[in-house]
Amino acid sequence: MIRATRVLRRDSLSGEIVDRIVLDHGDRHRRRMAMRGVGGLSFLLDLPEPTVLDDGDALVLQDGRLVWVEAAPERLLEIRAADDLALKRLIWHIGNRHIPAEIGADAVYIAHDHVLAEMVRGLGGSAEPVERPFRPEGGAYAGDAAGHHHGHGHAHDHDHAHEHAHGHDHPHPHDHDAVPG
Repeated sequence: MIRATRVLRRDSLSGEIVDRIVLDHGDRHRRRMAMRGVGGLSFLLDLPEPTVLDDGDALVLQDGRLVWVEAAPERLLEIRAADDLALKRLIWHIGNRHIPAEIGADAVYIAHDHVLAEMVRGLGGSAEPVERPFRPEGGAYAGDAAGHHHGHGHAHDHDHAHEHAHGHDHPHPHDHDAVPG
């Protein structure tokens, strides 16, 4: 099976595009997996490290041909507020839940969740269902200042010490004050 071993970012594409893959945000963060393009091309994604594939990027096959990456539309909530300060407060509450979020100039997008929609509405914001590609922030641990999301976000086991306090309850068990032994 032919392998895709490199990623070309959308701003540096050149070559023959022979197929395309349509992936949701979860499937766009991969290192190795068998894939099949919309046109039927089967190949093995075999990257040196887990990488977030952005809408418009291309995977480079061993023979130099390209497979276009397209972000699939997903069911999301578009969260808005009356003003900038109110939106910042909503972003803070959403961030406290450690869920992926895409922050735009005047809206925030999260995966559709009726509980979070009610929370946002209870705090004075709007939460309307939309269907569009989801491009969540990479998180503080992503480590890529160029804007591409190549990190592991915040979904890790917290088996290391943190020098901060959150001042809130978590819906998932872990101890920020634990010192590895």
